[in-house]
Amino acid sequence: RAERTEVLSEDLLQIERRLDAVRSVCHLAQKRLIACLQGQHGTDPDKRHKKLPLTALAQNMQEGSIQLSDETLLGKMLDTCGDAENKLAMELSQHEVQIEREVIDPLCLLTETEIPNIQKQRKQLAKLVLDWDSARGRYNQAHKTSGTNFQVHPSKIESLKEEMDEAGNKVEQCKDQLAADMYSFVSKEGEYARCFVMLLEAQADYHRKALAVIEKVLPEIQAHQDKWTEKPAFGTPLEEHLKRSGREIAVPIEACVMMLLETGMREEGLFRIAAGASKLKKLKAALDCSTSQLDEFYSDPHAVAGALKSYLRELPEPLMTYSLYEEWTQAANIQDQDKKLQELWRICNRLPEHYRVNFRYLIKFLAKLAQNSDVNKMTPSNIAIVLGPNLLWAKNEGSLAEMAAATSVHVVAVIEPIIQHADWFFPGDEDFNVSGAFVAVPAVNSNHLSHTGNDYECGTLERKRPVSMTVMEGDLLKKESFGVKVLDFPATPRRCGTVNRKLTSPAFQPPLPPCEPGEQHCPPAPAGAEPGPGAGPAPSAAPAEPPQAPGTEDASTSKSKDSTSAGTPPPVRNGSQAGPAPGQAAPSTSQLSVSQPQNAAGPSPHALRRAVKKPAPAP
Repeated sequence: RAERTEVLSEDLLQIERRLDAVRSVCHLAQKRLIACLQGQHGTDPDKRHKKLPLTALAQNMQEGSIQLSDETLLGKMLDTCGDAENKLAMELSQHEVQIEREVIDPLCLLTETEIPNIQKQRKQLAKLVLDWDSARGRYNQAHKTSGTNFQVHPSKIESLKEEMDEAGNKVEQCKDQLAADMYSFVSKEGEYARCFVMLLEAQADYHRKALAVIEKVLPEIQAHQDKWTEKPAFGTPLEEHLKRSGREIAVPIEACVMMLLETGMREEGLFRIAAGASKLKKLKAALDCSTSQLDEFYSDPHAVAGALKSYLRELPEPLMTYSLYEEWTQAANIQDQDKKLQELWRICNRLPEHYRVNFRYLIKFLAKLAQNSDVNKMTPSNIAIVLGPNLLWAKNEGSLAEMAAATSVHVVAVIEPIIQHADWFFPGDEDFNVSGAFVAVPAVNSNHLSHTGNDYECGTLERKRPVSMTVMEGDLLKKESFGVKVLDFPATPRRCGTVNRKLTSPAFQPPLPPCEPGEQHCPPAPAGAEPGPGAGPAPSAAPAEPPQAPGTEDASTSKSKDSTSAGTPPPVRNGSQAGPAPGQAAPSTSQLSVSQPQNAAGPSPHALRRAVKKPAPAP
C-alpha cells in the first residue's frame, strides 16, 4: 500500500492531540466522582435515600431513643439527632441526584460519545486517505506505463483516474466533517468546564441546606442539654453548678454537711484522717449523680469529710476566690488582732454572692464542729490547718507541695479567726437543711450527741462554746507566728465533765464603737481582767445593754461566773445559760437548723461591731 498522505493542518493536529488528553482527564474525574457518591449510582432519590449510611444511622438512633424512652436525656438526644440525620440523608440523596444530572452525565457524554465520535471519524479519514493514496498510485503507475507500452487501453487509464478522483472527494468530505467537529469541540470547551463549576455550586447548595437543618435542630438539642440538671458537680464552676441546679448551696457541700451533722460531729480527727480511696471515689460518684442514695455513707464520716475536701479542692476557682487572694494574705499578716478581724470581715463582705453564701454555710458548720473539739480534737486551729488549703490557693501555683508551703500559713491565719468568731462574721442562725431534701434521723449511737441547732444536751442543757479556754491557752498560743494574740485568763474550776464544760467567748473581740448620743455610758472594764501579752487596747465605752441579734450567739453566749467579789464585779466572759422557759417545748433532737437559746445574755463579738466599722444588728 502507498504511504499515507497527511491531510490535516497543524491546528487540527493539535486539536487531535488535545482530544486524547481531555478524554483521559475527564474520564478519571468522572470515575472518582462516582466513587464519592454514597448512594447507588443511577437509582431514583427514594431508593438512593434508603441505601444511604446516614439513613441507617438515623434509623438506629430513633430505635435507640424508643428503647431508652424520651424521658431520659440520652433518649431525647437520640430522637432529635435521629430526625436531623434523616433530614440530612434526604438532602444528600437529592444532592447526589443533582450531581449525576448536572456533572457526571455531561462528563460521561463527553468521554463516551462526543470525543469517541471525533476519534472514530479521524480513523475513517485515515482509511479514506489510504484508499485515495492507493488509487492515485495505481493511476500514476498506469499513466507511466502507457508512455512506453501502447498496448494499455486508454479507457483503463480513465477508469483509474475516476477512481482516484472519487477517493479524493471522499477524503475531502471526511476531512471537512472532521475539522468541523474538532472546531466545534474547541468552541464547546467552556461548556465542558462549566460542569465543574456546577459541581461546586451543587456542593455549596447542599452544604447550605445541611447547615440549615443542623442550625434549626441545634437550639432544640442544646435546650435539652441545658435543662438537664444531672451533671457532675465535682470540677464544675460554682456559679454554673448553682445555676443549673437552682440551688443556693452546692450539692456536695450541703449533702456532706448534713451527713456529718448526723454522724460525724464527735468523730475524732474529722477532716484529718483519710478515708478509703474506693469508698471516697464511690461517694464522689454518688454525689455527682443526684438520684443516688447516700444512706450507706452515714456510717463513714471520714469518707464524707474527704469528699467535702475533695469538692472544695477541685473547684476551678477556690471558694475564697482568686480575685481576693492578695487581700486575704495581706490580712493574715496584720498583727493587731482588732484590725485583723475588721479587715477579714470587710473581705468576707466583698466575696461574690454565690461564694459568700456557700462560705458562710461552711464556716457556720465548722464553728459547730469546733464546739465538740474536746471530743473530736478538731479545734479551730486544726480545722484551719487541714481544710484551709482547700479554700484558698494561688491562681498560678506550682506543685501541691509548693502551694502548701507558700499559702498554708496565711490560710490558717485567715480561717482560724473566722471559725472562732463565726457568729460575728456571719450573724444569724444557719438552717443547714437549705434545700429541704434531707430528713434528720435521730442519732442512736452513744458516741453522738442529740442536738437542736447549737444547743447540745449535756446533763443540764448547758451550751458549749466553739473554742474552749483550753483551746485558747493551748492551741492558739502556738499561733503567734500567724499574728494571733491571746489574753491570760485566770484559771477557773470545771463545773462538769469534758462534754459539759462551759466555754468562754473568743479571746479577742472586735473594737468597740463609740457610744451613740443618748445612750448610757458603757461600764468600765472589770478590774479583775488582766490583759494578756499583745492584747489590743480595751475599748473605753460600750452600750449599757449589749444588743442581741437573734440567732447569733453560737460564738459568744456563755454563763457568768458563779461567785463574784463584793467590791469589784468579776470579768464577764460568758452570758448566763438558762434551761427552757416554763411552758416552752423542749428542743427537737431531729431539727437540723441552728436555734438560739431564749435567755442567752452577755457581750458577744457580733454585738460589738457598730459605727463606722461593722454595724451591729438592731437589739
